[in-house]
Amino acid sequence: MGESSSTAAWVSLQVAEAVEENELGICVGRRVHTVGNPQRIGTVLYIGPVEGQAGEWVGVEWDDGNGKHDGVVAGVRYFMASREMSASLVRSKSLSIGISFLKALHLRYRGESTKEEEDEMYVLSSSKRRVSIQLIGKSKIEEKLKHFEDLHGASIPYMGIGSVNPSHEISNIVPNLKELDLTGNLLSRWQDINSLCEALPALEILNLTNNLLEINVPELSSLKSIRILVLNNCGVSWKQVERLKQYLPAVEELHLMGNNISTTTPIPFEPDIPNVEGFKSLRLLNLEDSCINLWEEIMKLSNLRSLQQLHLNKNKLNRIFYTTNHPLPALQDGCHAPFENLECLLLGSNEIDALASVDSLNFFPSLVDVRLSENPVTDLSKGGVSRFVLVARLAKVKILNGSEISARERKESEIRYVRLVMTMMQSADPQEINVHHPRFAELKSIHEIDDDKPSAGISIPQKMSASLITITLMCVGASMGERQPLVKKLPPTTTVGRLKVLCESFFKLKGIKLRLFLQEKDSPLPTVLDDDMVPLMDAGAGTEATILVDEEN
Repeated sequence: MGESSSTAAWVSLQVAEAVEENELGICVGRRVHTVGNPQRIGTVLYIGPVEGQAGEWVGVEWDDGNGKHDGVVAGVRYFMASREMSASLVRSKSLSIGISFLKALHLRYRGESTKEEEDEMYVLSSSKRRVSIQLIGKSKIEEKLKHFEDLHGASIPYMGIGSVNPSHEISNIVPNLKELDLTGNLLSRWQDINSLCEALPALEILNLTNNLLEINVPELSSLKSIRILVLNNCGVSWKQVERLKQYLPAVEELHLMGNNISTTTPIPFEPDIPNVEGFKSLRLLNLEDSCINLWEEIMKLSNLRSLQQLHLNKNKLNRIFYTTNHPLPALQDGCHAPFENLECLLLGSNEIDALASVDSLNFFPSLVDVRLSENPVTDLSKGGVSRFVLVARLAKVKILNGSEISARERKESEIRYVRLVMTMMQSADPQEINVHHPRFAELKSIHEIDDDKPSAGISIPQKMSASLITITLMCVGASMGERQPLVKKLPPTTTVGRLKVLCESFFKLKGIKLRLFLQEKDSPLPTVLDDDMVPLMDAGAGTEATILVDEEN
């Protein structure tokens, strides 16, 4: 599947060939919803007869993919849907082309709730009885909203908005609107978006999530005041983004989640200017849930000098690199570092599997907030490493996976990491150690850790044996009953197998085969400690760690 939805491509072709509207205003390419359910939205791909059936039928591909076929019925293809089982044939009377913007605004903010709706406003008491909700100040709010000129923010999601009123009508009613949420409506024409912005000169924040927008981007002269633009799941390609940027001189946040974007190639592409230019005010770019698999595509964004946050969760990236040798054009004020002001980089749920990628993050000049969760490199079951290793390797990062790194955590993590590497030096080439652990020598010097080689039979420096780590042990096994957690100080060299024996003694669990889990504070699930020979330090358990004591199934 390409960058933009194949549905959008098909629709554009059909619109070009255009058919007449039927009596209800439905035509090929039109966005519609089912009557009575504005959240059941789709695109019309066919209008006409169906073999063996009387009257006119409408072929619709549904956004939620919940249909009956892909346009083939009884062996006859009437249209081509982008996915199997995403389309169906329905009668025109069961579809709606929606309502106007102002009508939706009226229904949302001036419409009175029915008795049935108010009866559904309740909470459950502790005895599971319904307790009606009384909206305090409801009448005052409704009275205020009768004067739409006082309205600065409007949220009109899934109201079936399919058309925009004349600009003067809108500006007369809501002249001071600054924030507008139009999520999940039937808007598809960029010209309608432009007209809306023209009517709302104060508008700064516009959310168009889940509105499937047309491929061709016309001149959009009225978007110049937009600071935050949300185009999540709108079928937008990077080519369209390149076209849009000239009309968004003030944009500070651009959200493009779920658009199947796989490339960020500038349009038009020039070999001597390979990177994206413009977007001089852009601070946040959200490309989550896309299809980007090459870090080279991300490096094309490195000239966006105002960029502070880059959201890349849920892509297909398997490595990261940073190099000043990456081809960068000289700007008028001279050369500059790639991503020179980037502070936050979210890389969760990708395919990053090498610590070299983690180490490369140290070269980003301003980076302090990183997310690496749900990557192979952080998954212990796939050979990944614990949080303390990441903290130690990331010299400047202050927030990791959404959790702040305290001064204490950093110090302890770095010391543990150095000692872990020192255990490896017994069997590894020192030069190889320095290559694979680039911060090792630096950290050893910072924390004044002795360089003495451990004596035979001892896995870490003798000095380490005198230091203890504080562990909280919690019984969670079904047959163990309720037992108070215990806090114990143990040598970090204590193996998982030895800790199992100690737990049997601490909790009087004779005859129960134990299984231990490490619960880390930023991890949604505990990590099983299934190697009895591994020391707690190597398993990632440090001071104030929590070990869950369970029983084998």
